[in-house]
Amino acid sequence: MTQNESDNETGRAAHDTDKDRPLPPEVLAGRLYEVFAVLGPLYRQVTKAVELKAPTVGLSIGVRAVLELLRARGPLTVPQMGRALAVSRQFVQRMVNEAADGDLVEAVPNPAHQRSSLIRLTDAGRTAIDDLIARESRLMAQVGGDITGADIDTCVHVLSQMLAVFEDADGK
Repeated sequence: MTQNESDNETGRAAHDTDKDRPLPPEVLAGRLYEVFAVLGPLYRQVTKAVELKAPTVGLSIGVRAVLELLRARGPLTVPQMGRALAVSRQFVQRMVNEAADGDLVEAVPNPAHQRSSLIRLTDAGRTAIDDLIARESRLMAQVGGDITGADIDTCVHVLSQMLAVFEDADGK
């Protein structure tokens, strides 16, 4: 057994004895690596599945991200989308252009800023992202097991805490 595995086992044993107490940082770090060990392959599998279906669904990963964001937040400028997605404005602009070519989004005047249009979903864009989410929801319903609402709340809480740390990791 490696030192890291031993540390993880020790952290797990300490955690198992008192699941309601916060973990000390040195134990927490090892446990969060367990999350990364699952999250990385999950992300790659989902990305692969989306990319394989892109020709039939018509949405690349980037366009999908833009459509999901607009679905969740409503019309946004390209710079706002870049910040929200943590990607460059130029990348978002390429994805918006691709989505606009497919009549999935449209630019509309921005009352707050004349030079930066708002991008919003078209009816076709809303239908495309709603249909994709519905298909994926049917897949997710197959997860099963004994997962509770509290489990999901905890998962979202942990991942949100991790995201907050890494959002600041680039020094911005």
